[in-house]
Amino acid sequence: MLNTNLKRVIIEPVTRVEGHGKVSILLDENNKVQQARLHIVEFRGFERFIQGRPYWEVPVLVQRLCGICPVSHHLAAAKAMDKIVGVDKLTPTAEKIRRLMHYGQTLQSHALHFFHLCSPDLLFGFDADPAIRNIIGVAKKFPDLAVQGVMLRKYGQEVIKATAGKKIHGTGAIPGGVNKNISIKERDEFLKDIDQMMKWSISSVKIAKDYTLEHLKDLGSFGSFDSNHLSLIREDGAMDLYDGNLRAIDYQGNKIFDQVDYQEYVKYIQEEVKDWSYMKFPFIRSIGPEKGWYRVGPLARVNTCDFIDTPEAEKERKEFMALTKGKPNNITLAYHWTRMIELLHSTEKIKELLNDPDLQKDDLVLKGKRREEGIALIEAPRGTLFHHYKVDKNDQVVMANLIVSTTNNNESMNRAVQKVAEEYLSGVELTEGLLNRVEVAIRAYDPCLSCATHAMGQMPLQVSLFDHQGNLIAKKTKG
Repeated sequence: MLNTNLKRVIIEPVTRVEGHGKVSILLDENNKVQQARLHIVEFRGFERFIQGRPYWEVPVLVQRLCGICPVSHHLAAAKAMDKIVGVDKLTPTAEKIRRLMHYGQTLQSHALHFFHLCSPDLLFGFDADPAIRNIIGVAKKFPDLAVQGVMLRKYGQEVIKATAGKKIHGTGAIPGGVNKNISIKERDEFLKDIDQMMKWSISSVKIAKDYTLEHLKDLGSFGSFDSNHLSLIREDGAMDLYDGNLRAIDYQGNKIFDQVDYQEYVKYIQEEVKDWSYMKFPFIRSIGPEKGWYRVGPLARVNTCDFIDTPEAEKERKEFMALTKGKPNNITLAYHWTRMIELLHSTEKIKELLNDPDLQKDDLVLKGKRREEGIALIEAPRGTLFHHYKVDKNDQVVMANLIVSTTNNNESMNRAVQKVAEEYLSGVELTEGLLNRVEVAIRAYDPCLSCATHAMGQMPLQVSLFDHQGNLIAKKTKG
């Protein structure tokens, strides 16, 4: 049981992430960290909001969870509704349009996170003046890099617009298929710039790779730990961001389960509730909550797959895995390297799809025998995303359960916070750089806190340090 007379450090909100969260760190009289937690302070109610709504509205409704990764929710919900309308396999055109939309989403999301949110830490250092350690500082000192990040994201957003109808909260995916194809004119516009996107994508991998290798000695312990990993895998073991079966491995690469049909995910994944967070804590049933937690996202996907089916990304994957001699890499900040490998993979897949004549065909929608339950998984930019719905005979949603990527990473993010706090928090002097290290570990996961929870409100950044008797020692406010 924790001593109630502890010093408390609060970081609220965590900055340069999507959504609102805070960190609490408790220290004893000797300044030893007793507890460090990431609290998600928003409340998400979408599982309730959509109950009573007709099932065909769901792909448009649930994506309102987020303005950063709406395509992931749009597609996951559409895939679940495919099941409701009795469609197990889409037409080639419908699936390829959805995949193109999804790769555009992955490209823009990864570019946004790496260049806009994380690059200031990598380029200027964790202790740099926060007045320059931001995207404006990057644009001033590294203008070419800023342009690269902006243009990669813009390209991904234009792909989304062409396939979904809008860059944010589109309507392209519908139960049983899609509502539009890609015209020759649209295709040619994208092909005109794809080679430049390829060059920038390759250079993006190099930036993240070089940083990781240069700082490898420090990153090995920075918020890092052994963990299980989970992702979707194609039947032949390839990375597949749109569909596949579930694979989970332990920290040494041993398979916990493999090629599991995600329609049966409830037999393998369970969620735990804790009273200090609105976000749940998923774990692998066969192992239990204490050791069954896992990581998802780029790091997990590169660790779990046997290969990537695009040549440039596969070359980079092999180099990444060689660092740990083929075993899973458990370095938390290696998320950046793998995220850029996926960015490159997405660009390659976009190029491949743009040259596929199926994109111009008109066979867009199918319908089969009506069902009352639909389950779908997709690999969102931040990790494995679960959508599960039940619909009654009146076509109304009666149950919804969403396990989003950030929820799957909840336990590992908390462990990263604990590890960094234990390693770097010492003495009573409160420094912004010290606190930023905690945030750096969280940012590595690219958390989308508003996807994981949902509420309204404002939270200025205010950090307070108390002694073991509860007296305020120091207080700092940002903004």
